[in-house]
Amino acid sequence: MKQLFPVPHVIGFVSSLLLSLIALVVVKFNLTFAAGMTILGITALFQAGLQLFLFMHVGENEDKRSLLTNIAYALFVGLVTIFGTLFAMLWGYNMI
Repeated sequence: MKQLFPVPHVIGFVSSLLLSLIALVVVKFNLTFAAGMTILGITALFQAGLQLFLFMHVGENEDKRSLLTNIAYALFVGLVTIFGTLFAMLWGYNMI
């Protein structure tokens, strides 16, 4: 039974919740813009690393080509989501 329990997934989930709570500090407390963006940037980078290593099983695959393809695809989807949101929310607002 112990072999079937997904320890890395539980660690990833708990760490994800902890990083989200740390990022909530930015909203809850009156921090300066620089301090808030620094905290958000650090938690976002750690969150992305957690997602890659614990949920996408980056370390489990021996085939480097598929590993790099998966990482490139994840980066592409992330960047399209970020810039698409910026486009729709910021630049698209000025077009109305």
